[in-house]
Parts: sequence; structure tokens; C-alpha cells
Amino acid sequence: APPGCPFCGEAAGPELEEHVRARHGHLLGAPGTGNGDQLYECPMCSLTCTNIQILEEHVDLHLEEHSFSEGGNMRDLELAQQLQTEEDERQRSEEEKREREEFKKLQRPYGLDNSGGFKQQFLRNMEREVDRGRMQPFEYHKRKADMMESLASGIDDGKTKTSGVIEALCKYYQNENKDVRRVWLSAGVDHFHSSLGDRGWGCGYRNFQMLLSSLLQNSFYNDCLRDTTLIPSIPKIQSMIEDAWREGFDPHGASHFNNRLHGSKAWIGACEIYSLLTSLRIKCQIIDFHKPTGPMGTHPRLFEWILHYYSTDNEGGAKVVCTSKPPIYLQHQGHSRTVVGIEERKNKSLCLLLFDPGCSSQEMQKLLKQNSDGTGLKLLRKYVGSLKEKQYQIVAVDGMLSLEEKVARCRASQVLTSEKIP
Repeated sequence: APPGCPFCGEAAGPELEEHVRARHGHLLGAPGTGNGDQLYECPMCSLTCTNIQILEEHVDLHLEEHSFSEGGNMRDLELAQQLQTEEDERQRSEEEKREREEFKKLQRPYGLDNSGGFKQQFLRNMEREVDRGRMQPFEYHKRKADMMESLASGIDDGKTKTSGVIEALCKYYQNENKDVRRVWLSAGVDHFHSSLGDRGWGCGYRNFQMLLSSLLQNSFYNDCLRDTTLIPSIPKIQSMIEDAWREGFDPHGASHFNNRLHGSKAWIGACEIYSLLTSLRIKCQIIDFHKPTGPMGTHPRLFEWILHYYSTDNEGGAKVVCTSKPPIYLQHQGHSRTVVGIEERKNKSLCLLLFDPGCSSQEMQKLLKQNSDGTGLKLLRKYVGSLKEKQYQIVAVDGMLSLEEKVARCRASQVLTSEKIP
């Protein structure tokens, strides 16, 4: 509240001194008119003075003190407000910094942190190999030149490819009589593994290369693959997916990547594979096994679906069925693989045969010289109890699309939903 006059109690505010002099000056008296016999009492603190001039100076001190105190309170309030504003700004800045760091942590595992793409990672990893003495400088320059040529042409250099595994498996199963009752194998497919340029993030692209390698060997798909006669490199696949987005496929998924893959280490999944295949007029579907359907978190329905996929139209009594079916893209959180066949064991259990991009060419080469005991198949075999992720998705190819069907699927992909197995 504004300060009150010590004589009349009226609120006077900052003009208190002027108010006292104007309204109550007669109580103070004129300077130098007092005598030693008269006493003067201060109206503000009851102090008794013998001289009116002394009393006036005393009252002036009261007024100055009050004015200073009021100004000090105002300064204290302003200072407190300033400090609070600075603290709010500091906390807001720290919160924004934390949010940026958390967002980068989320982006980093998915290759969205602007840390470069295939080319940059390939060069960095080769430089490390040279620094550690594992690679000679001349080899570094040769591989760099090969890599640059591959990027310029858009064609994979084939250095991570292993061919002929399906054919070797077919021969092995013809002579295997111990545990396998029947086996269905996909059409021929090459294995591609991760390289120095895509290690840690390239599994989706490598699995697409495997699937495409099978389609390119099947004359049925010649018409829709006339512009893709060789296996594209990973940066080229990224550009192909961007082309599919520009056509209108899966705008929601494209926005997740800011409509850009090329030059990044972004992970891709089933939706990107679906969009790319459909843009090439290859008929396919996404099947979502969104929850376990067996005990201990297992997915027997996944195995049954894949068995039906391979065995449909292949119901003959042969033990080894080499089908014309393309392999299946299999996705779960953090990784993807390629299904190239399925075993039915003599105890009625099912076992998937998977190509994993994490397996090196050296490991896959062992399957070309399969021992009679089948120990090398441990690389491929996955039983029901081995697949216990919470959710799986598959992309299965099933023919070609007309131009009209492609357009219809493009429109439908704008609200793309996968088929869920109950």
C-alpha cells in the first residue's frame, strides 16, 4: 500500500515529502524560530527536539529513508523477476537441449542422424582397416575405385554375393534320410551379406537384393523388370524407394524419413519393400503376425502360413520340392532376413530356412560343400522356438500387376494397412 502521511494518515505515495510540507508545514515551523524553552516532538517516531530546524532535518531523514526503502523494494522485485526469467530461460534451454539429444539418440540407430551414408561409412571403415594394419594402402585405393565405379553405375559390385546355395540344398536333401520328412525350397536366390559400407543398418536392402535376384532369374517377371536387369547397389535402391514415394506410394512412411533416403544410413522395413516392389508392378502383400500365437511367445501361425505359401500348387509326394516361388522377406524389430524354404521334420515340427545378411560369404560358401551330416545347415535353420520376437511381418510376392492395378494399389497405400493374422 502507498505510504500514509504521519500527520493525517492520507495516502501520499511518492509525493509524501511534498504533501507534508504543503499540508502540515505549520506544524514543523520555520527554520531557526525555536528557543531553548520549547520542545518539538517528531510526528513519525515521537523523538523530542528542542529546535524546530533540527526537527525538520530529522523528519527529512524519515522521508528520505522511506523513499529509499520504497525504491529498494521496487528494485528487489525487479531483480527477483529478472532472476526468475533467467532461470525459466535456462530451464527451457536445457529442456530443449535434452530433447534434441534424445531425438538424436532415437535417430542414430535408424540412420537418420545425418552422419552420412554408404559411401562415407565404407571409406571410414577402410581407413580404420589401414590404420590397424589389416589393409594395405594399395588395396584401399583399389577398393575405393571399385566402390566409386559401383556407385556411379548404380550396380552392386557383387563382392558380397554367394550363388548356388539353393541348388546345393536341393542335392543335399535328396540324400538326407535322417530327420527331414519333406522340404520345400524357393526358386533360385543369391545370398548377399552386409559390407563395410552398410554394416549395422543395411539388412533391409540386402534382403531386397536377395529377393530381386530370384525374380530376375524368373522369366515370368521379365516385363516388369525390363529396366532392372542387374542387382542395384544400396544407394541405387534408396533412390528407387524415393522414386516410389514420388509416385505417391506410402506418403505416411515417406514422411517418417522426410522423403529422403539417399545418402543416409536409414533402416528400411516391410512397408518400404512393399512400396518398391509395387512401384515395379510386382504383386505382393504384407502379412502382419502382430502377436504370438503359441506358448512361450512363439509364432506357429507364421510357420503354418509359410508352409501354405510354399506347398500350394506343390502338393506332390516328392520329398524335395524345388518350387517356383520367390523367397519371402521376413521383418522383425531391429533385423530382417529372407525365407528360402521350410522343412517338415519326421516328428511333424516345422523349420524355416533363412538367408541372413549377417552371414559372411565365407560361411555361406560352406553350404556349397555340404557335409553329409548337414552341420552347415545350422546357419539356416530356425525352429518355432527360435523365433520369439513380439511381432513379425512378411512381404510375399505373388505375381505381376497391370498398370491399372498398380495405380489402385498406389492409392490404397496412402492408407496402407497390413493384413493381420488373428
